[in-house]
Amino acid sequence: MSDNSNKIGVVFDPAYLRHDTGPGHPESSERLQSICRMLDAFPNIPRIAARRATREELQLIHRPEYVDKILNMNVTEIEMLDPDTAVSPASKEAALIAAGGVLEAVRLVLDGSFENVFCAVRPPGHHAESDKAMGFCLFNNIAIGAAWALNSIGTDKVAIVDWDLHHGNGTQNAFYESNRVLYISLHQYPFYPGTGSSLETGTGEGEGFTVNVPMGAGSDDRDYRDAFEATVLPALDDFKPQLMMISAGFDAHRDDPLGYIDLSTEYFGEMTSNLKDLAGKYCKGRIVSVLEGGYHSGLSETVRAHLSGLAR
Repeated sequence: MSDNSNKIGVVFDPAYLRHDTGPGHPESSERLQSICRMLDAFPNIPRIAARRATREELQLIHRPEYVDKILNMNVTEIEMLDPDTAVSPASKEAALIAAGGVLEAVRLVLDGSFENVFCAVRPPGHHAESDKAMGFCLFNNIAIGAAWALNSIGTDKVAIVDWDLHHGNGTQNAFYESNRVLYISLHQYPFYPGTGSSLETGTGEGEGFTVNVPMGAGSDDRDYRDAFEATVLPALDDFKPQLMMISAGFDAHRDDPLGYIDLSTEYFGEMTSNLKDLAGKYCKGRIVSVLEGGYHSGLSETVRAHLSGLAR
């Protein structure tokens, strides 16, 4: 990856590191620390300051009573919102700045300041539903960013490609009735959270704008390459997005302890390059990528491969 590309920026805020999930939790701050150490080798890639999302922005996706629940949390030690989702005293601030960081990335890509932005945020977001935290996620960062983009002048169609190991139930549900967001997910199936059947395709005006590509345990680079060629890229070609967003989970890596997909480090770069080429056809190359899962020791190198694809 070149260290002098002005086309790509990275969103990061120290608040993300203060979100404490407790000893032994896979979604720990060490994930992001390893990515930051890798990025230190590329000082010429601009770091983009995040901001807090506003209540109104959060309510583009989340119900007011749920937003109030998170904003009114008074946590003095680590607590569990569900069997998987931990919060600590700093979690509310981190979640606000994670959502706001993605919003800032979308703004800067849409106004032409950057061609691509990678959002190195936590807590992750794609499992968060309109009314509840789920699967390590508090606010649905990428869905909030997509909804904000649709309120921007000249942006009527947003594509979200989600290659996290786990199906992004929250993102799917956010846009299940919309024909303005094409949601494509490749994920291990059947697996947590239990959604993501190929029969889930949207409803009403959104019929056909949800594309689930369930992948069996043991699926490898070749299987994903076939799925991209047969389903993912044709669907994007048909949709012709004006903004591309990626739910960039790296837990489908062959070394990840939370799943059973067999992707190589290099293949994440290949997937990114495929999407970069398509974004060049339809949306001036504009991509906002948002960190989701990824819990293996080689996470930073997998993210490096992703950034290399973005910076081509």
